[in-house]
Amino acid sequence: MEPLLGWQFEDSLFAPSRERGPGGGAGPPCGAKHCEPRWFRSEADGGEGAWGLTASKFRADWAYRQQEFEKALHEYSNCLLVLPPSNIAMRRDVQEGQARCLCRLGRHKEALDIAEKLRNGATNTDHLTTVLNLQFAIYQGLENVEEKITCLQQLICLHPFNPWYWKLLAEAYMSLLQSLSPLVIPETNLNQSEEVSVSDSSFKTSAGREINLQPHRSDGQKEGPWSSLATETKRENAVTCSSSQAVKEFLCTSEELERMDKGKRAASESWEQNKSKRVGIKACGSLIRARLLLQLTQLQQSSFALENNIKGQKEIDDKVARLGFNENSLLLMTKLEVGEKPAAAGLAGGRVGFHP
Repeated sequence: MEPLLGWQFEDSLFAPSRERGPGGGAGPPCGAKHCEPRWFRSEADGGEGAWGLTASKFRADWAYRQQEFEKALHEYSNCLLVLPPSNIAMRRDVQEGQARCLCRLGRHKEALDIAEKLRNGATNTDHLTTVLNLQFAIYQGLENVEEKITCLQQLICLHPFNPWYWKLLAEAYMSLLQSLSPLVIPETNLNQSEEVSVSDSSFKTSAGREINLQPHRSDGQKEGPWSSLATETKRENAVTCSSSQAVKEFLCTSEELERMDKGKRAASESWEQNKSKRVGIKACGSLIRARLLLQLTQLQQSSFALENNIKGQKEIDDKVARLGFNENSLLLMTKLEVGEKPAAAGLAGGRVGFHP
């Protein structure tokens, strides 16, 4: 007779259980390898194969941490020589370490070349994020504010809800704002048609005509007490007439050049003020965006993360106050940032009004 449905049992259920060893398994206990502190510092302890590669990279990382950049670069280079091409992850880490060492040593061109190779070989978002952070560090060493802003803008496109990238972007804009010093217009370089030269007795006017201030005396003119007086009078009249005409042309030319200088200066100052205003608005908008994102994540944080969050918000408040915008402008920019719905715009990825 067949057993009823649902009452079948496997014989293995009634078999005695296997004895387990002290390690938790049926086989011999697994012994974990214990390493001494900083075991990787000795090349003899590294061994060969993957373990030796790991030890070599750790030595390079330790040297970099100790700010021994020459030694770290040497270790990274040795590690890269023996790395197999298939180990792409460690190869990229080692190359990044090389670039950072070169940057610290002032060899920025070589560091940028390595960063460009890493960027060309990037296959995912994490790779591209690492490369952009590396390029940002290199341009920071070069004090190239424009390239720093470009790197941060690309990082924000990849990670739009990272408040620290927005804060760094705002600081970069503020650095650019400080570099926009008051415009200094050099003295106007005159060309040949505008040259005004003064010698002992002549002017060269804008028309290129030279006016001689020395009176001319005919050879057949007689000299006498009355003739001398008449001659002197004529000379004075001639000098007065010639000099007044020359001075008039000189003053006209100077006034024309001065008007040209004022026009150039006004146009340049207007352009400079507009640029400073735009940069200031971008800096303030980035700060407001960073503060809003920090406020959104504040409720989910604790411990040191919460402390960093609050510290970052205080720094942002100080920087916003330093920019000198009034309350109405700040309120308008805040509304533009959140799109009137901060939670929906921030968490659901809604469209906001400011772009880096």
